Amino acid sequence: MPRGGGEPASGTRLTTPDLVILSLLAERPMHGYEANATLENRKIRDWAAVSRPQIYYSLEKLTRLGLIRVTDDGSSSAGPERRVFQTTEAGSRRLADALETPRWATSKVHQPFLTWLALSWQARPRTFAQQVKRRRKFLEEQRAEEQGTLADVLKEVGHPYHEAVWMLKLTIAKIELELKWLDQIERETSKRAPAKKAKH
Repeated sequence: MPRGGGEPASGTRLTTPDLVILSLLAERPMHGYEANATLENRKIRDWAAVSRPQIYYSLEKLTRLGLIRVTDDGSSSAGPERRVFQTTEAGSRRLADALETPRWATSKVHQPFLTWLALSWQARPRTFAQQVKRRRKFLEEQRAEEQGTLADVLKEVGHPYHEAVWMLKLTIAKIELELKWLDQIERETSKRAPAKKAKH
């Protein structure tokens, strides 16, 4: 997963959860539980792995670094569930700096299904067909869910020129492309053969 920052000290390097929290709190001040609820409601965990414990770890870390602060309507002696946090100017700068790193555009993510496919020559024939079928069903369910989410987002934002809309459209396009790819795999499964060894 990409990491922003580039600071030499590991204690000050910003992780993806840190950056997500910084971005959320830049929108408006939030309690820790409200940040978690927002992650759930917006399905942010579909594109960024941020667990509930990571939220509170990030809140404490970002406060210590001066990148977020407790607002006037939150008691500094209360826990992260009750305190209200807001991104500072320094936090906004660090977030903007982190978003300039090349890793966001050049990092690769390994998909479990592709790893399985690479190893599948050792699988039983019926297992190959079953797994492809499972993948198709999963993708079709995901497509329906993402299409529903897209419709909801369009109602909420009121126009199609929004980051969430673009992200959802890309997700749906990738799903539809993979479904076409599965069609090809199913057509060609009977022709499957080991690699031809070069003669020496």
